[in-house]
Formats: sequence, structure tokens, C-alpha cells
Amino acid sequence: MSRPQRHVFVCAQQRPPEHPRGSCAGKGGTAVLQAFWAELQKHKAHDTIAVTYSGCLGPCDGGTNVLVYPEAVLYSGVTQDDVAEIFERHLLGGEPLARLVAPGEAW
Repeated sequence: MSRPQRHVFVCAQQRPPEHPRGSCAGKGGTAVLQAFWAELQKHKAHDTIAVTYSGCLGPCDGGTNVLVYPEAVLYSGVTQDDVAEIFERHLLGGEPLARLVAPGEAW
């Protein structure tokens, strides 16, 4: 595998439903992760983009959370319907999707 230009971490943290912080898995994290993997396949971008599931990225109440490096952009409230736009605009086009960027105080 070559060094990716961008690396995406998708929170798939699973906590019990009654946990006070909630969890990204409980807010669709697994579907978001699978949508990123599908976009990776669709664009045949395995040499330039890496997609990895992760544990907690921090602001659980705003999940599903997605972190993109090297820019260190944290997206919150991501749904599987947002993934294609993030992939096209940010991962391929280099422009973060402002409407989903987590507020600075969240992370």
C-alpha cells in the first residue's frame, strides 16, 4: 500500500443505549463507515485514500464523528447520506464540507 494523501477515521464506538455520552454506532456509525468503504471502491481510490474505523473521537453527543487527516478536520453529525459529498468535495477535491465541520470548542 502506498502512503495515502488523506486518511479518514470513522467512529464506530459502541456503548449501551443508556450511556450518558451516547455512541456513534448508536447514531449510524456503522452505516457511515460502510458508505465510506463503498465510495472508496466506487472511486478506486485505494492508493490515495485510507478509511479506518475507530473508537471514540471525542464529542460523542454530536456523532457520528469522522476525522480526516492530514487536515485534522473533524466532522460531526455525519449520516450515510453525507458521505458521497464529503468524499467528492473534501477527499478528492480538497475542500472541507463546512456545514458538517465540528465547532472548535467540540474538539
